[in-house]
Amino acid sequence: MYRSLRPLQHHKLQARDLTFHVYRWPGTDPDPLVLLHGWGDTGETYQFLVDCFAADRTCVAIDMRGFGRTQRPVDGYWFPDYLADLDALLDQLAPDAPVDLIGHSMGGNIATLYAGVRPQRIRRLVSLEGFGMPRTTPDQAPARYAQWLDEVKQGTEFAVYESYDQLVRVLGRRNPRTPRDRVEFIARSWGQPRDDGKIELRADPKHKRVNPVLYSREQAEACWQAIEAPVLFVLGDQSDLVKRMGDELAEAKLRSIYRNLSFATVSDAGHMMHHERPDEVAALIEDFLESK
Repeated sequence: MYRSLRPLQHHKLQARDLTFHVYRWPGTDPDPLVLLHGWGDTGETYQFLVDCFAADRTCVAIDMRGFGRTQRPVDGYWFPDYLADLDALLDQLAPDAPVDLIGHSMGGNIATLYAGVRPQRIRRLVSLEGFGMPRTTPDQAPARYAQWLDEVKQGTEFAVYESYDQLVRVLGRRNPRTPRDRVEFIARSWGQPRDDGKIELRADPKHKRVNPVLYSREQAEACWQAIEAPVLFVLGDQSDLVKRMGDELAEAKLRSIYRNLSFATVSDAGHMMHHERPDEVAALIEDFLESK
């Protein structure tokens, strides 16, 4: 099992009628570095990255609504709720000063949108492959709404595993660059035992519902243009997401949207770079945070 270098504290915060689980790694720096996880992940697995940061850095990671140990809302998920959750939580975590914010994947999308909507709340921003989603067209709407209606009616489910060992094997196949001890840590963070002894994921199956509202790249870019903080984008050179996004990630295009943008690439890393190469990712982030 992975041996953590930085001790972890567990906290609960009440916000917007939900109980949020918050992980805190205290340091001597009173200003917290706030970390947002990706879809299906938990704030706890930022442990690998935090272990590679300077020991004086205080880090706080949040389990977003319906993920990890945070409470599940009654009826589904809408992306703007993540922004409202973050807004309410930052009022408690850092009420008097802007924060440094890091987000991976879904968390990166939350972070970049929020930084444009509340530019005064963010001092520096790091996106680990949170680059928005592919563009949509209006003609996709009928089929998308129909799919959503079907999923609301029929329900959605995550896979259930016979044991933690099975979950470890599945995660290991999906993430071959992640060392075994970290995969075992992730399995314990993502999974929890049911009454029958099988392992289910700590994630609300409603997260699997398709979003009936089509993604608007134009609206996202309008928010990104309003960001005032310096921004660091970090990519994995083996990431399938980067390949799928194609021209949307063209450096010249993104520099035309973001006012103060830096790029960095992690070698031999896929989308889950903070699990695979936390030392390299942490070094890039530290350099960025100290240089601005």
